[in-house]
This record gives sequence, C-alpha cells and structure tokens, in this order.
Amino acid sequence: MVEKALTAVIQEAYIQDISTRSVDDLVKTMGMSGISKSQVSRLCEEIDERVQAFLDRPIEGNWPYLWIDATYVKVRQAGRIVSVAVIVAVGVNGDGRREVLGMDIGPSEAETFWTAFLRKLARRGLRGVKLVVSDSHEGIKAAVAKVLTATWQRCRVHFMRNALAHAGRSGRRVVSAFIATAFAQDDAAAASQQWRKVADQLRPTVPKLAALMDAAETDVLACMTFPTQHRAKLHSTNPLERLNGEIKRRTEVVGIFPNEAAITRLVGAILLEQNDEWAVQRARYITLESIAPISDDPLVSLPNVAAWPARPMPASDGPLRQLHHHQGHPPSAACSSTGSATDPILKRTPNASSTSRPAMFSPSDGGRVSMPSPWMTRVP
Repeated sequence: MVEKALTAVIQEAYIQDISTRSVDDLVKTMGMSGISKSQVSRLCEEIDERVQAFLDRPIEGNWPYLWIDATYVKVRQAGRIVSVAVIVAVGVNGDGRREVLGMDIGPSEAETFWTAFLRKLARRGLRGVKLVVSDSHEGIKAAVAKVLTATWQRCRVHFMRNALAHAGRSGRRVVSAFIATAFAQDDAAAASQQWRKVADQLRPTVPKLAALMDAAETDVLACMTFPTQHRAKLHSTNPLERLNGEIKRRTEVVGIFPNEAAITRLVGAILLEQNDEWAVQRARYITLESIAPISDDPLVSLPNVAAWPARPMPASDGPLRQLHHHQGHPPSAACSSTGSATDPILKRTPNASSTSRPAMFSPSDGGRVSMPSPWMTRVP
C-alpha cells in the first residue's frame, strides 16, 4: 500500500513536470518514464478511496490517552514551494490498544487549526479523553482546553531540551540528573515537592532555568496523577516519534509534493499500514487490568466478580467423604465410611491417614470447603 502510494506521488509529480532532479532520476531507474496521465489518475483514485475511508472512519469507544504531534513537509502552492504542517493523532482506547485516529494538513500549528482538527475527531466519535500528550505549543494547549477539557501533558523530552539550553555545556549532565530526581518520585505530591526543591537549588546560579521550571511544573508533571504503570508511556510524545520518523523517511524520497492531495495519499497510506500492524499485535500497548480503573466504559471498568461461596455440607461424615458425596456421587459400599475396601473414585483406602493431605475442610468456616484441590479429581 505505501509503496503504491509512493509510486503514485512520484509519477504524478513526473507527469506534471514539477518533479525534482532526484525524482526524475528515480522515475528513469524504475522504468516508469512511459506512464500516461490516465494510468496515474486511476492509481491515485484507487489509493485515495482507501486512505479517505480510513481517515473518516467512526471512532468508537473511550480513548483515555491521546498523543498529537506535527511534522513539516514541502509542497507546491500557486507556483511557490511552502512548508505545511502534517498533524497526526494516536490514541489508546479502553481496551489498551493503540490506533491512528486521524491526520490533517495546515499552513501552521495555529490554535484555530488544532481546534478544527480536534473538533473533527470529536464529531467522528472521540470521547473519554483523560490526558493529551504533545510538545509545548500554546495553540495545542488552548485547543485541548476548549474542545476536550482534558489534562495536558507537556512532552518531557522537549522540556529537557529547553531546560538544558539554559544550563550551559558543562552543567547539562548535573542539571539533567537533578531534574530527573523529581520524575523518580512515587506520586504527584512528592514529585512536585522535589521539583520545587531542585528549582530553588538552581535559582542562585541559573535563574532562567529556575523560572522555566516554575512555569512548567504543572504541565510536565501532569502524568504523575495517572497509574504508575502508564507513566513511562505518557510523559512524552515518544510513541509518535517512530511513526513520524517513518513519515519523514518516505516523504524525503519525494522531496517536494505536487499538491496537498499527494501528501494525504502518501502519509495516509503510511498511517493505514501502521494501524494495521498495531491491530494484529498480540500484546496490548497498555494492559487491560491497569487501564480499566480510568476507563469510562462500563464494560471495561466493571469490578472483578466475587467468587461463588462454597456450599455448606453436613458434619456427620468425614471431610473427604462430604466433598465426594456433595459432588453428586451416590454413596456405595465401596466408599462407605465403615468399609475397608479401596475407594474406586479417590483411589485410596478409607482408613489412610489424612494428615499429610492439603486441608479441604475447616471447622472454623462453619463446615465449608475452603478451596478445590487438583488431587481430588475424579479418576475414570
């Protein structure tokens, strides 16, 4: 799918005579110089239908976690070459599985653009978002507050790059180690306390860095209020980095796209392929047991079903006989409490000592069988 989309974009740029020298060489190497416009049009139409159906599909269920990020590519517009933002959203649903939720193309990462993108996701069914993870951009933060009313997590990796820029070359390692002590705390309160302690220690020597930490405390430590098992995947946009890297690798082959439709075709095909790979993975991105408590889905967040209580039995017979007859086997001479014949069901003699066996009957439980045992299995 991705190879076909890439081929279609290259061919489209070539037949429109707006390709770069590298694309021209690639077309000749692949032997595609004789292709007609109608052939390219049919190929593009086939891919566009699949990609558009994928990008417009309904979003079902709850999505507690959402990662959004943007990358830039070059495209021809009205005879000029400009850079446009390609934004991608990836979410984890109440089942703990990842999916690509959408993409869009815009002139910049302005608040209006992010707001329109998130509203489009909401119209398709996005709901139940608890945390949105992205880099530090005021447009994203404002759009999240306006559309989703969810907590916003500032990417820790991007923050550390900004912070270390104030530390100087010689002090970066020490500053990085100091700040990391806040991330190592067990809960949000301890992390916040340690964060402020580090900021106060750095304030006399690096006041700009201390001021940056003061301003970013709430946003950088937002993930500390979520389950401990999830924090390693919530503190940054790293789950999107590999996907963005693949987009960059593929788009650099084209260099300059002939139009925005070609961007959607290629990037959409990449996202569709990645989504299919995630769908067939056996392991969930986040375990179902750990994500259930924060899910709004009643089918996921149901409490564990209590075990059935054991049925009381009369105290007239021995404990092993009680369980044996309670399970439906009629009394017989072979298993009589007074006989000496070997029990055909339990394969033992009635007079054998039971002190070495696991406890099956506890008088303190009021005559209840505490738990089944594999050695009590019936033998045909």
